[in-house]
Amino acid sequence: MIQFLDGCVTLYSGDCLEVLASLPENSIDSAVMDPPYHLTSIVERFGSDGAAEVKAGATGAFKRASAGFMGKQWDGGDIAFQVETWRQVLRVLKPGGYLLAFASTRGFGRMSVAIEDAGFINHPFIAWIFAAGMPKATRIKACAVDGPFAGIDVDGWRYGGQALKPAIEPIYMGQKPFSEDNGTLNILRHGTGAINIDGCRVGTDDEIVAGTGKLWSHYREGEASAERRYQNNGSTNFAAKPGPRGGSPDGRWPANVIHDGSAEVIEAFPEAPGQQREVNNTFKPKQGTAVYGDYGPRPTVQPRDEGGSAARFFYSAKADADDRIGSKHPTVKPIDLMRYLVRLVTPPGGTVLDCFAGTGTTGEAAWREGFNAVLIEREPEYQHDIAERMRLCLAGPDEKKREIIKRRGLTEEDAGPLFGGAA
Repeated sequence: MIQFLDGCVTLYSGDCLEVLASLPENSIDSAVMDPPYHLTSIVERFGSDGAAEVKAGATGAFKRASAGFMGKQWDGGDIAFQVETWRQVLRVLKPGGYLLAFASTRGFGRMSVAIEDAGFINHPFIAWIFAAGMPKATRIKACAVDGPFAGIDVDGWRYGGQALKPAIEPIYMGQKPFSEDNGTLNILRHGTGAINIDGCRVGTDDEIVAGTGKLWSHYREGEASAERRYQNNGSTNFAAKPGPRGGSPDGRWPANVIHDGSAEVIEAFPEAPGQQREVNNTFKPKQGTAVYGDYGPRPTVQPRDEGGSAARFFYSAKADADDRIGSKHPTVKPIDLMRYLVRLVTPPGGTVLDCFAGTGTTGEAAWREGFNAVLIEREPEYQHDIAERMRLCLAGPDEKKREIIKRRGLTEEDAGPLFGGAA
């Protein structure tokens, strides 16, 4: 066990199941992690007991698949598909604690079923959309002389497990069941069970104007402004609960879509104008109803913003060269993305668990958000990366820039625009 950043981040070296078994029950507030994607499942599906070792073949595709993602042995096996893995995570989480776990689109189904079988309550997954994915498709290297492709140019056809360009990673979201009769009592006892909506609202440079709808207010004859009927006590009938229908000035409600802010992704979203309504002076007052009272003319609702791509409705986590800190780990996640996720599900002063720490991005994210972190990492190469990341957390921007350049084998002169804003 090694501690960093004045004890805020604790790193355990070793197998995650063994380490988890040593941690106290109900001691962790949230779990945010990026497990192995196990893209070796082709061996499990097509192999059989006693089958010969998989061969390279003409393209080497099957041999590459059996070696794990980008040839990494830690991506083999099925640790993220084992129910016992998630039972151990469930055990150390406090009641109501949330789990966020990345997965590939191919492996998400198997992983989510294992997590649910371990006892978690499934929530809608979060979709992380990005533009940097690369397809890995194989050309058809023969001309068809008969069959449906006879006489057809097959150059535009491809096959393989990733023939389409990958542009999304699902993030599993689940929760340990409450120990108390309801969420309020559980939160008061354990501090866990709620997500941080206001802390994760989607910011905007446009002014968001709170609108008013007839279910939210009533109007008295001769009054220009609305009086909110259920401001404090809420509704006791079919009227809607209180709140600004037009949106909060603090930002938009967080959604289960996150994107990387790239031009390619933003352009893929449709154009969406700001919400607005014209004044209707011909609307006649409506006489007495038991619930709402009399109505006057509908008010003017200003546009919520200036319009543009619907991408503005969702949080954007942009990656940069600092996220990798020179590490060769193939699946480093943007620090902004990880900060958003730990902030979303961790109570104030809480502790975040990452069983597959990689380069320690979750640890840095937790520290920067004011949380503690418990990291588990088996591979010595990545344990070193974690130590470097923790050291650079306290380094000034100039030192961090120099270290990243050095680890990438660059000089100050040829570093290029990737580090233009580092100072």
